[in-house]
Amino acid sequence: MIQKKNKKIISLGLQIKIILLFFFTFTVNAETVEKKFASLKLLNKTTNKVSQKEVLVNSKIEWETLSIEVLYCASTLPTEIPEDYVLIDLYDNVNEESVNIYRGWMISSEPDVTSIENAIYDLWLLDCTNDKAS
Repeated sequence: MIQKKNKKIISLGLQIKIILLFFFTFTVNAETVEKKFASLKLLNKTTNKVSQKEVLVNSKIEWETLSIEVLYCASTLPTEIPEDYVLIDLYDNVNEESVNIYRGWMISSEPDVTSIENAIYDLWLLDCTNDKAS
């Protein structure tokens, strides 16, 4: 019984990865414009507090117990369907130890597909900009 559940979970995970591969293959072919800042929103599920930050590309910030490094941020051309992409590296600094909890792409229009899986935090991309809003 447990093996069947594990096979279903693995199968579902494989299906999601295949869908993401096709999504990126067909959507990232559109021209993009590199931006300087990634606007991210963070939900702390234990305090129910939502906060927003603009992070400079190629920099790292500390946010609560998270360490977020933004490696790339881009938007589609104004003539295309609006879409923003960010490549991030996310670490949680818990118990004097830094644990990588997410490394990869986030897409502004699909936060549920490219979300982090963490018991305390939800993090998602709002947009990529050239101006720091706050």
